[in-house]
Amino acid sequence: AAIGGHPNARFNLGCIEWNNGNKERAVKHFIVAANQGYDDSIKALMVAYKGGFVSKENLAAALRAQKAAVDETKSPQREAAEKAFAS
Repeated sequence: AAIGGHPNARFNLGCIEWNNGNKERAVKHFIVAANQGYDDSIKALMVAYKGGFVSKENLAAALRAQKAAVDETKSPQREAAEKAFAS
């Protein structure tokens, strides 16, 4: 699933790698998930940044990519549908 592009699967792989002590490999998975718009991966990257496992530049790039991915999914039709289902 992770290879197929599922951000949740990438994030989960990152968590497994992190817990196994493979911090650098975990960060790579978190970055891929962030690039696909997965919010929890940004939180994980912030923790990794505080621990010194991610550079400021890589964190900023991941934040920009995550925002771009989220912005791509926004449309007036989706917003109208969300309002319709919320009420």
